[in-house]
Amino acid sequence: MAEPRTTRFAALDGLRIVGALMVVTTHVGFTSGLAIHGPYAGLLARLDAGVPLFFVVSGFLLYRPHARARLGSATATQVSGARDLRTYLRHRVFRILPAAWVAVLAAYLLLQHDKVDLVHYLRVATMSQIYVPSPSVPGLTQMWSLSTEVAFYLVLPLAAWGLSRLPRSSWLSWSELALVVLACLPAVSLAWIVLTHDNVEGMTNYWLPEYAAWFGGGMALAVWHEGRLAGELPRTVVDDLVASPGTLWAAAGALYLLLTTRLAGPYGLDRATLLEAGSKNLGYTILAVLVVLPCIAAEPSSSRVVAALGSRPARLLGDLSYGVFVYHLVVLGLLARAIGHKPFTGDFLVLWPTTIVASLLVAWVSYRYVEAPIMRRARRRDPRRSRPAAVPTARVTAERDAAASTAAAAAPSPPPRR
Repeated sequence: MAEPRTTRFAALDGLRIVGALMVVTTHVGFTSGLAIHGPYAGLLARLDAGVPLFFVVSGFLLYRPHARARLGSATATQVSGARDLRTYLRHRVFRILPAAWVAVLAAYLLLQHDKVDLVHYLRVATMSQIYVPSPSVPGLTQMWSLSTEVAFYLVLPLAAWGLSRLPRSSWLSWSELALVVLACLPAVSLAWIVLTHDNVEGMTNYWLPEYAAWFGGGMALAVWHEGRLAGELPRTVVDDLVASPGTLWAAAGALYLLLTTRLAGPYGLDRATLLEAGSKNLGYTILAVLVVLPCIAAEPSSSRVVAALGSRPARLLGDLSYGVFVYHLVVLGLLARAIGHKPFTGDFLVLWPTTIVASLLVAWVSYRYVEAPIMRRARRRDPRRSRPAAVPTARVTAERDAAASTAAAAAPSPPPRR
């Protein structure tokens, strides 16, 4: 049987909407005040862990073609595609900017901005607001993470080139050496936190080095995944844990509860100490990797949750996750104004469901009439090429080994979506 080929990991699509709804919930919790004080403050405040989920998923999906190319598990056309910088950047631009620009325009036209002028909106639109001390722009404060992610997009080709030059040795395979290098990225993030902690006036806490561990976690998952398929990595306890997704998610849940304490810093806008900032950064790295790992490696039949995340409804919602993320604060601002809500005065049970429903509706309109048409236009300009496999399992690996001489490349399919 030929190895099935597609570029989408079904469970990751469902995980995207989970991450987006986590971010929506923490922002509604902050606006209502429940994420700052009260018995549920820690639980609501730490739902910003949806952001590292996004970053780990991005690191995995965007670095995986490079790992496949380096391990020789891609065809010549796949290798070319992995290294086609122009195509890669075009996909990123057409995926990220259209909805982001609509959100910026909506925030400018629909929300009050007496203390923010047009130049600050233009900085958000160009993803440059984190490099210049800027006030918070109503309806767009979550966009810092897009600016950080865009920086990762630009750095990734160079990082992938550097990792591809790592030599094999008699005692370490390329996959093992790459994992060693990527395992150093949490130290980079912690070092950046230490070096920039006293820079109170700057925006350096939003720069890419602080989140290198999050993206690096996804890249490490890509190396592990492809290294196992290529036979470069031996079986370890990780393989046994993947067979029991519930164990990994239980560990993630326990870690999340630990991070809901003051160990990970204040719940509001107070400045975190060095220990708190470092604990939150490292804790979120581990948390996100534990959550994402079963979604890329576990058999859907081994977990109802993996199967649910990969179901058709979850995948459809996953397509809307980016829109939910970029539009939800504009929606929240309009709803708060409509009901006369004052910041930090409650109304969580009113704002939360209405914000989610309205954000999903706006995201659907955006995806249907803005994002999807633009992405289809971008794909029409792509060279025809085969795509890498999407759902890695022991069964698929065995089938590939048994049918290696007859495996056929499938037709091209859409690129991974954020």
